[in-house]
Amino acid sequence: MSRGKTVLECGANHTLFMQGQPADSLFFLLRGRVKLAVASHEGKEAIVGTLGPGEFFGEGCLAGQPFRMATAISVGDCTLAMVEKSMMVRMLHEEQGVAELFITHLLSRIIRYEADLVDQLFNSSEKRLARILLLLSHFGKDSKTETVVAGINQEHLAQMVGTTRSRINHFMNKFRKLGFIDYSNEAGLTVHRGLLRAVQPD
Repeated sequence: MSRGKTVLECGANHTLFMQGQPADSLFFLLRGRVKLAVASHEGKEAIVGTLGPGEFFGEGCLAGQPFRMATAISVGDCTLAMVEKSMMVRMLHEEQGVAELFITHLLSRIIRYEADLVDQLFNSSEKRLARILLLLSHFGKDSKTETVVAGINQEHLAQMVGTTRSRINHFMNKFRKLGFIDYSNEAGLTVHRGLLRAVQPD
């Protein structure tokens, strides 16, 4: 540990910060995965993002965000660096490598949000579900099969896609019959390369 920076090791389902808590630091994920969840005043919850190694989160504090907008929960074992806001500001000014890494992260996040918006505006619920499953599994260009981040159920998927749980169930059954996905209580949800065909333009 150095002043203003702490390396953390945590197991599965560890809450790193909660929605509404003061935002005074940010995190860099070194190993493992983290999910971001948001709850409404009525108690409805939705998974709004999943993060993998090499990603920052909690960076809203740098833009004057006083409170956390989401709850961050570890998925499996994780190693993270927690950096206090003041130290990160100093590093961005003094260390070119850190600044370049952070800018790359911000640009990637903006591109992702723009793609999310286009997806929501123009694509069918089926295509939106396929894209979300690919994102939640961190499916890469060289991937053949990947496992979707743990703790995601059909209710979460319905909230993320913007449709009903019954529609999600219909599409999931369709994807499974086509061999695009497999799921069981033991192994979780596995995405196969064929699902990429479901997000291709008509």
